[in-house]
Amino acid sequence: MLMTSLDGKRFAEMVISGANNLSAHAEMVDALNVFPVPDGDTGTNMNLSMTTGAKEVQKNVQDHIGHVASALSKGLLMGARGNSGVILSQLFRGFGKFIESKESISSLEFAAALEAGVESAYKAVMKPVEGTILTVAKDAAKQAVQTAKKHNDFILMMEETVKAAKASLNRTPDLLPVLKEVGVVDSGGQGLVCVYEGFLAELKGEPVNSVPATPSMTELVSTEHHKSVQGFMNTEDIKFGYCTEIMVKLEPEKLPFSEEKFRNDLSRLGDSLLVISDDELVKVHVHSETPGEVLSYGQKYGSLIKIKIENMREQHSSIVEQTHNTLNASQQEKETQEFGIVAVSMGEGIAQVFKSIGASSVIEGGQTMNPSTEDLLRSIKETNANKVFILPNNKNIIMAAEQAAQVADSEVIVIPSKTVPQGMAALLAFNPSFTMEENKTSMTQALQHVKSGQITYAVRDTSIDGKTINKNDFMGIFEGKIVEINQDQFMAAKGLLEQMLDEEAEILTVLYGEDVQEKQLNQLIAYIHENYQDLEVEVHNGKQPIYSYIFAVE
Repeated sequence: MLMTSLDGKRFAEMVISGANNLSAHAEMVDALNVFPVPDGDTGTNMNLSMTTGAKEVQKNVQDHIGHVASALSKGLLMGARGNSGVILSQLFRGFGKFIESKESISSLEFAAALEAGVESAYKAVMKPVEGTILTVAKDAAKQAVQTAKKHNDFILMMEETVKAAKASLNRTPDLLPVLKEVGVVDSGGQGLVCVYEGFLAELKGEPVNSVPATPSMTELVSTEHHKSVQGFMNTEDIKFGYCTEIMVKLEPEKLPFSEEKFRNDLSRLGDSLLVISDDELVKVHVHSETPGEVLSYGQKYGSLIKIKIENMREQHSSIVEQTHNTLNASQQEKETQEFGIVAVSMGEGIAQVFKSIGASSVIEGGQTMNPSTEDLLRSIKETNANKVFILPNNKNIIMAAEQAAQVADSEVIVIPSKTVPQGMAALLAFNPSFTMEENKTSMTQALQHVKSGQITYAVRDTSIDGKTINKNDFMGIFEGKIVEINQDQFMAAKGLLEQMLDEEAEILTVLYGEDVQEKQLNQLIAYIHENYQDLEVEVHNGKQPIYSYIFAVE
């Protein structure tokens, strides 16, 4: 279904989703921060800025999109912190001014507003530098306009905008030598990509946690840079040591305000200067060696209502020292690891779940791709542990796991989990204070406390257990037995759940696969909530192939 118009309430949800996604990745954005000064706070500053903007939007949710955009602009202005935070505020200030009189907007108007925001941001920066958030915003807006001129669908336009933003982000090291030297992309640009990814997720009806993950640090940083990117330069090389931010409330009895003169005068006191103003307030960000002079100059025009001064040399040296200590501790931890757990996973999302609940190493495998003994041995070694448990999570992998256990250098025990739900239950039962035998007992017992079900489809006509199955039929499998056959995915899932859920069921975990569409998932979850109101339901994007759904009942 085409989405051709955007109102204030939907835009407010986009802003909140963008803020949440940026918040989830703020630490990673911090780690990329090397320009203009490697003080490691870009993600933090952008997150605080966007969060303040989102809070202002939440207080002003209404149909009129112009009024919602104005609220975002106001919140960002008040909360803007750091170079990238101030630039972010300017991007949406220009955006908001462009649509301030609109009750709703088309995709072309949205794209044009993005371009207006870019123009506003470039004007706010004393010396714009390409290869930064400015470039990413400019390239993304340009693509948005090109797409919107050909198509009136918001989702398609935003998809192309995100693609262009990511492509521009990947080009930032070619434009800014310091990024290439260290082997990273621009941190502010990465933060903006997170915001736009959040926008797109809301338009598509996806939760933020299902947005494709932004690259990990191992992907973003060249392999030869094993230390924090902030370590590429010495603390004493920072020329202007104080990140100074002030907000001035203009007063008519003091000097008449001219933004151009104000900006030119402050440019002599440092670099990384940003000045933004409206009729009542002036917001200043500058890196200076004499922050007191910045404050005194601001007072010539009015009252100082906000002041923030941070010693960037202290920030930088602290980050470098912390990174050094963390790396040493990490290496020591690897060398002295007592227990390790290897889990076999059939999808990226399931792998993430296993890691989140304690798996040391996750190896790709499943119904049609069983890992070899060598693959399992490699994963055992990756744990750097003296004692290792293997969770095969498939009956066809148990034998290879047991063979790997026999020849491994570590002490290895195979927990005979035959399904992903069993593997998760076993992993949750692991207790590092137990002995190997005690853990073997508790983890094996946990296999009996979970019911496992899967929805998959037939690749050919066949007959099993007296049941006739046609190609492309959906099959419901309960503890290894086919109990439901239906041409409709939802009906097959409904029939399977009816057999899995009883009065004792308390928790249902749903892992949906890569072939499940949003509409199908929503239909199933609505059915579950309506018919099993006392059931606690957890939903995860397993991204698994072959199996549309994997159900775990506890």
